[in-house]
Amino acid sequence: MTNRRTFLTCTSAALLCATLSSTTRAQTFPDKPIHFIVPLAPGGAADLLARLVGQHLSQRLGQSVIVEMRPGGGTVIGTSLVARAPADGYTLLFVANSLVINAKLRSKLSYDGMKAFEPVAMMVSSPQVLAVNAASPFHTFRDWLNAARARPGALSLSSLGPDTTQHMAAEMLQHTTAIQLIYAPFSGGSLAVNAVLGGHVDTVLGNLAEMSSHIEAGRLHPLAVTTRARLNALPLVPTIAESGYPGYEAMAWFGIAAPTGTPREVVRLLDDGVKSAMNDADICHQLAIFGLQPAYLGSTDFAAHISQQYDYYGRIIDDAHIEIL
Repeated sequence: MTNRRTFLTCTSAALLCATLSSTTRAQTFPDKPIHFIVPLAPGGAADLLARLVGQHLSQRLGQSVIVEMRPGGGTVIGTSLVARAPADGYTLLFVANSLVINAKLRSKLSYDGMKAFEPVAMMVSSPQVLAVNAASPFHTFRDWLNAARARPGALSLSSLGPDTTQHMAAEMLQHTTAIQLIYAPFSGGSLAVNAVLGGHVDTVLGNLAEMSSHIEAGRLHPLAVTTRARLNALPLVPTIAESGYPGYEAMAWFGIAAPTGTPREVVRLLDDGVKSAMNDADICHQLAIFGLQPAYLGSTDFAAHISQQYDYYGRIIDDAHIEIL
């Protein structure tokens, strides 16, 4: 009895110490630089957004926020790195639709899918555009679609991928319109755009943020947008839905997550910082220039959004019989 009482006393003391230690760490957070891991290639919308928000958080929290681009494996490499990090708020993950897509598609991950992360906040949504080189013979979405139908498996389409928003949007497009394309995935959205600019791939499907400057300069010609309604930035470009495929919609979203177990006080502090960034007029102006739309959701609402997106992409993947490339 004495040994059991001693054991329980020691265990309770250990738990109390752990709790106090966690609370103390949360109260002093941050007292060293924060690493913000972006599991995508540099030069795209994610890079731009991460650096804007990272700079804002750094000014607000009084510590450096170091943005690290860790592309590869359909975002799995960078995501795995954060999943293994201590749950203390000093290593954050830039998350997008690929978080839920990988959880659905990949049965073997080095981390426990979505359960490995604590949602901090959603930042923006990003409309997708289907575009061709300005020298392309395709002037409209219908032109391009007719050519794809006439020559199954002949036209190529580049995007960020595999297992990303853009990959899913491309698979949905093929499934919905009954066409067959050559899919060319790239580790970064800007790389997918460059492949079309260089004449190596026929079409690109990606974030407006990675195409806007090329569209304005006349180097890319947009054929359609994947949003429910036309974009203010491209009012003359039709949606795929209005082009005869009602219900078609694909939007990328970007947010921040931390390893599961991160103290709630730390998550709340980071959440408040993201909310402040999304309400900053200068940041919103820069985002608008690149076609990114502020879509802030706090930690709880972002968690609900992620769960809903898992169900949404699950239906898409099952209906279109999509498999890992």
